[in-house]
Amino acid sequence: MTFPGSARTETVLNTSVNVDIRTALPQRELIPMIDNAFAWLRWVERTFDPTDPDSQIGRFNSGRTIEQVPELVEVVHRCNELAEATDGWFDARIDGVLDVSGYIKGWALERLSRALCSAGAVDHRITAGADVRVRGSAVPGRPWRVGIRDPRSGSVRRMVFANDLAIATSGKARVVDPRTGEPQRGLNSVTVIGPDLAVADGLATAIYAMGPVRGRRFAMDLAAAEPYQVMIVTRGGRSVITPGFAAYSVPAELAG
Repeated sequence: MTFPGSARTETVLNTSVNVDIRTALPQRELIPMIDNAFAWLRWVERTFDPTDPDSQIGRFNSGRTIEQVPELVEVVHRCNELAEATDGWFDARIDGVLDVSGYIKGWALERLSRALCSAGAVDHRITAGADVRVRGSAVPGRPWRVGIRDPRSGSVRRMVFANDLAIATSGKARVVDPRTGEPQRGLNSVTVIGPDLAVADGLATAIYAMGPVRGRRFAMDLAAAEPYQVMIVTRGGRSVITPGFAAYSVPAELAG
């Protein structure tokens, strides 16, 4: 007897999130697993929502007492590390206000992916907007196939094939240059792939904020050090891809 897996889509973290498990497990195990997955994401939303004055982030920013939440300490620490690694181009503090929106979605999905693996669901895909985390196989013997869409037109630019990869694209949401406070408009999109979706998400935001010249130079240096690879799409529609990115992907028109 075989089990086809299970999938569910809900709106959480201000976007549509899909959890698609392909591991052959009975439904009596899969359904509670997916229930727990969305319960976790809703907890993250309640805890880190910068617009809610009663969230832990909201309480922190207003100087009120916060709960002893280890995850909050971890997220702030990771954001500080990304700020240092990007020379401040990723910045979770705007005018003294802590806002981890550019990091938290990728972090939540990465944590969820690891939890699913620990629970035995080793073949899965989690999608939240332009952020995707895949592990295992879509079907036995075949990697996952992920289309990277242009965040403005919706068209698929490249197809990525992978068994264990995080994919984060920045470009649709408003990204501010942390040094001027002005929205960055020099690029169409930035996609970062690598082993950790939280880091990939933060790096994509930072490179987008840098603009075309500085962003391309940073992307090439980042890719040379591995393990994160980058695709930058200019306002004119031209793609700049690091060598490691090309190894995972093909242009959409060649994917078949």
